[in-house]
Amino acid sequence: MMYDLIEVEPKLNKKKVAGAIIIVLLAIALIVFIILKHTKKNEDAITNSTAENEIINEVEEKTAEETQEAEVIVRDNPNYTEVGRELMSNIYHSEEKIAYLTFDDGPSKSVTPLLLDLLKQENIKATFFVLGSRAELNGDLIKREYDEGHYIANHGYSHIYGNIYQTPESVLEEYTRTRDIIKNILNTDYDGHLFRFPGGSSGGKYNSIKVEAKKILDENNIAYVDWNALSNDAAGAKTKEAIIQNTKDTVGTKNSVVILMHDAGDKILTYESLPEIIAYLREQGYNFKNFYDIMK
Repeated sequence: MMYDLIEVEPKLNKKKVAGAIIIVLLAIALIVFIILKHTKKNEDAITNSTAENEIINEVEEKTAEETQEAEVIVRDNPNYTEVGRELMSNIYHSEEKIAYLTFDDGPSKSVTPLLLDLLKQENIKATFFVLGSRAELNGDLIKREYDEGHYIANHGYSHIYGNIYQTPESVLEEYTRTRDIIKNILNTDYDGHLFRFPGGSSGGKYNSIKVEAKKILDENNIAYVDWNALSNDAAGAKTKEAIIQNTKDTVGTKNSVVILMHDAGDKILTYESLPEIIAYLREQGYNFKNFYDIMK
């Protein structure tokens, strides 16, 4: 007798299958939970980091604003105090080596911008004794001098000796006229409280006028300053080499030097000489200051 072989399919264990499905689902749920938790942690970290950055940026911006505001206060309001008077009386005497670079007779379109570029590159703040008649024509350069931290001082309006030294009072009138021009250009109440007599504060044909003018300036809370070193760029030096050598010779071994130079339109040699003069002063150990350090 022949029997057909019949394949009998094994019966599935429903309980085991259900258990396996539950395990798989739990595993998937666990993986999803871990992924979501990790994602949230990253999101929280990003949120916290963003918040921290916002706080840091806010603090930095506030600090920058406060610093800028402090600088503006100093520039807007130089003041000739009793401390300033004491410092001015000792301008040529110092324990440390200090160099004040000062430029008269500007600003001019041909030389002043070059000097400002160089001073910015060298991170030096100078003092500009400006003429009112030149300031009227070059208000943009007055603004640039001011904005870049240079001290704007007063050299009178005309630089014509017969006008400025007509009477002691005319010296103050030229000072006041130039001061008002600077105020209008800067749109501030700026007064540098610092004057340089054209030709120097003593000697010469107008010496008696200058003596009386000093008293009037003092009564109006205005200081004056000459120089104790000079380049002779307006008094005979015709070459760059001569300007540099004159400066070295007159600086000599002094600790505190107020150096006379000019930024009128024909003083291109002054600009060309200045890099070597600056390098020499640094080699000799001088620190550069301007009159903001005195007019607190």
